[in-house]
Amino acid sequence: QVQLVESGGGLVQAGGSLRLSCVASGRTFSTYAMGWFRQAPGKEREFVGAIRWSGLTTYYADSVKGRFTISSDNAKNTVYLQMNSLKPEDTAVYYCAARLTPQLIWKFAAESSYDYWGQGTQVTVSS
Repeated sequence: QVQLVESGGGLVQAGGSLRLSCVASGRTFSTYAMGWFRQAPGKEREFVGAIRWSGLTTYYADSVKGRFTISSDNAKNTVYLQMNSLKPEDTAVYYCAARLTPQLIWKFAAESSYDYWGQGTQVTVSS
């Protein structure tokens, strides 16, 4: 079992920045990858970005590429999502997710590729 706890959400003006954290506990030694997703009101949850533990390869949705950065601190079992140049359309509940086992072709943007999810943290960007 892996438990994920997100933090760092809040209210920020457009153009501002926030850094989200996701702390993993439990069976973290076997974590293969971590992902960030978000869900805006009335919309489906969508992929934001992901990081694969081996090589620390990162992937991003086109909508956040160049503005958001994923990083990790393995010693702290923590993944970060640095969000810069925030826009009102970035308003959503942000979730982190973990995958424990390798995938032959890792479908990093698919919710079904992840085994565990956090409870989410609200990010609100005002115009």
